[in-house]
Amino acid sequence: SRPNTGIARRCPLWPETRVSIKYALDTRRKSLECSELVFLTKHGNAWVRTQPSRGSTDRLVVIDNIGMEFNKVLRHLGIKRRGVSFYALRHTFETVAGDSRDQVAVNHIMGHVQDDMSSLYRERISDDRLNSVVDHVHHWLWSAE
Repeated sequence: SRPNTGIARRCPLWPETRVSIKYALDTRRKSLECSELVFLTKHGNAWVRTQPSRGSTDRLVVIDNIGMEFNKVLRHLGIKRRGVSFYALRHTFETVAGDSRDQVAVNHIMGHVQDDMSSLYRERISDDRLNSVVDHVHHWLWSAE
């Protein structure tokens, strides 16, 4: 489920993503508390985690290694600017996937909540529809253009 909404979501994975996940699982270091996670830092920790704030045992601090590493890449490429972050990948997916003309399937993959009767009545979204959306994004990303 999506952490900030709790909405369940499904997303088919591209073949190259499945290969990368298998490689990550076969070659990674892992700590016991992170053994259920797929992607870990080179030290075997969760990419995003919380820890107690210095001097305060009741306050937690979020450590977002994904955001920090992504920002390093953006700076290295010379494209870091205000408003561009790891989260921009969700914006890009939503924009490109919307061109697939199946916004219901896009919303499901994104974990978006729609407060309408159709969403209330909808019992499922077929794998074919989800595959069509991710295939559209794959084609956009890897096409010869």
